[in-house]
Amino acid sequence: MGILAGVMAPHPPLILPDIGRGQEKKIQKTIDAYNETARRIGSIKPDTIVLCTPHQVMYSDYFHISPGMGARGDFAQFRAGHVKIEVSYDREFVETLCSMPEVRNLPAGTEGERSRELDHGTMVPLYFVNQYFKDYKLVRVGLSGLPLIKHYELGELIGETAQKLGRRVVFIASGDLSHRLKAEGPYGYQKEGPEYDSRLMEVMEKGAFGELLDFPEDFCEKAGECGHRSFTIMAGALDKKEVQAQMLSYEGTFGVGYGICVYQVRGEGPERNFKERYEERVRSRVLQQRKQEDAYVRLARQTIETFVRTGEKIKLPKETPEELCNRRAGVFVSIKEDGRLKGCMGTICAVESSIGEEIICNAISAASRDYRFTPIESGELDKLTISVDVLGDTEKIDTPKKLDVKRYGVIVTKGRKRGLLLPNLEGVDTVEDQIAIAKRKAGIREDEMVQLERFEVVRHF
Repeated sequence: MGILAGVMAPHPPLILPDIGRGQEKKIQKTIDAYNETARRIGSIKPDTIVLCTPHQVMYSDYFHISPGMGARGDFAQFRAGHVKIEVSYDREFVETLCSMPEVRNLPAGTEGERSRELDHGTMVPLYFVNQYFKDYKLVRVGLSGLPLIKHYELGELIGETAQKLGRRVVFIASGDLSHRLKAEGPYGYQKEGPEYDSRLMEVMEKGAFGELLDFPEDFCEKAGECGHRSFTIMAGALDKKEVQAQMLSYEGTFGVGYGICVYQVRGEGPERNFKERYEERVRSRVLQQRKQEDAYVRLARQTIETFVRTGEKIKLPKETPEELCNRRAGVFVSIKEDGRLKGCMGTICAVESSIGEEIICNAISAASRDYRFTPIESGELDKLTISVDVLGDTEKIDTPKKLDVKRYGVIVTKGRKRGLLLPNLEGVDTVEDQIAIAKRKAGIREDEMVQLERFEVVRHF
């Protein structure tokens, strides 16, 4: 018993005849693959279907698992309110999953429900499944803004729960691929769109789930993907399982990628320990980076590690280079884990008596006081990459044409509101983006006029 099969499945509402009204015939390969997938699920006769969907409530730092006895939904928002889906939830599965000790270190549970109605990311796959088999209970899981490895870990816990309860479980990872495949598509074209779909389908066709963790966040964002986190949770549920992978279809007819792959569990596969391999790669990479860190970054890292482990603020070490002790400047300290920002705090102008003291104060703030992120924990310390930006003098400018996103950082000011964005950041490719993000950080409306300043930085990493 346990996870018997996994499915990667898209959820375009127009695939339903009552919604597509003939348009669905343009993705007939996807329809045929869906019917074949649903037939296979029916032959398994699962006790429980675990389904991850990007379209139920999603929090930045929490996985929501639907509570209660069950739920229902319809396709009224797609002008097909008469098409309805109703499910019963596997309450014992949910309770067991949420009571597992490991969940305490992984923010997941039944809190924070905003709507009991089923979303289309849930209903489209079940529409097909229900044509072949209905005697199952559902576990409905949302995604989060947490790193991909946390989604994988949630999948592992789902797999352990299925094993513990002796359930016959099929896992459905609901999600489209890129939404930016064609200029005439709903979200336009980005070159990363076709690149993402090609790479993702190659990974999923092979069942090479560990590679899902290596997709850069900014690449996924530019591609406009929908289901990557769903696929990663499924990968975790199939951790250390031998699977027979089969790609049934891929289409991008409407400018959105629809891929269907199925995974039949064939037994244990201890060599498919993708999480362990990934974490070893991360530790090795960080260790190599640490060997190359200069005095600025070493001081920031020492500060963070001491503060996280003891709560104490270090004193400026005696061996600190003179340039960190005698100069003053604004400093930003940035912390990343698995390529994702975990904290960034700094000062535009010097506040402390030296750059060294500035680094110490801002490193502590980045690790513990950046309201956008949870504080750094001791278990994360060997996975962190750290950079230190020392700011040069600011210069007022009268036009955005004097900015360069690679060379200059920007400061925007409107009255008492002031926002800053560092230069040469991943995912910030234009001056317009740079100014817009700086305005949002300051709480300034995008259409408001602002005073612009630019500055250069020396980046240490």
